[in-house]
Amino acid sequence: MNVLAVGCHPDDLEIGCGGTLAKLASQGHNVTMVHVANGDKGHKLIKPDELIQIRRLEAKAAGQLIGAEVISLEVPDLSVKSDQDELISKLVKVIRKVKPDYIITHPPEDYMKDHMEVSRAVFDASFAATVPNYNNEADEEAHDKVAPIYYMDTLAGVGFLPTEYVDISDFIETKIQMNDCHQSQIKWLYEHDGIDFLDFVRTVSKFRGLQCGKAYAEGFIQCQAWPRLTTVRLLP
Repeated sequence: MNVLAVGCHPDDLEIGCGGTLAKLASQGHNVTMVHVANGDKGHKLIKPDELIQIRRLEAKAAGQLIGAEVISLEVPDLSVKSDQDELISKLVKVIRKVKPDYIITHPPEDYMKDHMEVSRAVFDASFAATVPNYNNEADEEAHDKVAPIYYMDTLAGVGFLPTEYVDISDFIETKIQMNDCHQSQIKWLYEHDGIDFLDFVRTVSKFRGLQCGKAYAEGFIQCQAWPRLTTVRLLP
């Protein structure tokens, strides 16, 4: 299968579904990780231009751990707008290229607006990508189906009750390694907020594991909108 994961900032996918992506890759599926925002405002001391370069390399290193293709759409932080045609067009281009069997992204409600805007933009783009005459100056082949969407966890699992779980017990260390690639964020959060973020990620994965009888797990909710539903279990 082709699996497209779309997160907002360069480390969001590693936090929310890194174990699932590692598991998918280990099973031979093609995994593409897209970061909509460039993460330019994710540090108090490092200036945006320098931080963009750092975070781009961090994201690439995390993706390389599981053999995933990593794409950045280079939207500045706090400027993600789902009602802008430019963002929808960029996502449509990615979807038409990847032709995903399903998409993983942020839930409609999360702790910050950029995440929610990405969720909305992915929903809209997944439909637009199937419309042959939508924004198709490059004569791209439209996707042949509106891909099912799975919403990954919110940060810290707040306000999110999963309906599907993925056992990531064999991939928790890979998930931690993927997150550890984002040292600009790990150090910043520890030094300025006193948060051990690797422990944070491990704890949430263990909490989700407790809910489904596994050592570690990640939780998801499938988007309940026609024609994205299926009788097939797509998550690993």
